[in-house]
Amino acid sequence: MKRLDLIFSDRELDTMLKALDDGGAPGYTITKHVTGKGPQGAVSEDMEFTDLGANAHVIVFCEENTLEKLALKVKPILNYYGGIGYISDAKTL
Repeated sequence: MKRLDLIFSDRELDTMLKALDDGGAPGYTITKHVTGKGPQGAVSEDMEFTDLGANAHVIVFCEENTLEKLALKVKPILNYYGGIGYISDAKTL
């Protein structure tokens, strides 16, 4: 089992979810308004009234063959709009 973590601007959430659905994601968890410290050293905060700068975090658990399809769908979105994606091994409790 694999885990895919994606963090990106929540303005692209619908685009990313469509790509995940098209890639065969069995399901996902979405957290909106994610903040944190990036490589630039500053904590990224959304703007309270406009939501500009807000991030989303999407987690997908899937088999490796599905992950390969998902990677083909989400990489172009991350490359164009920005964001990060990490893949790790996951083990069910």
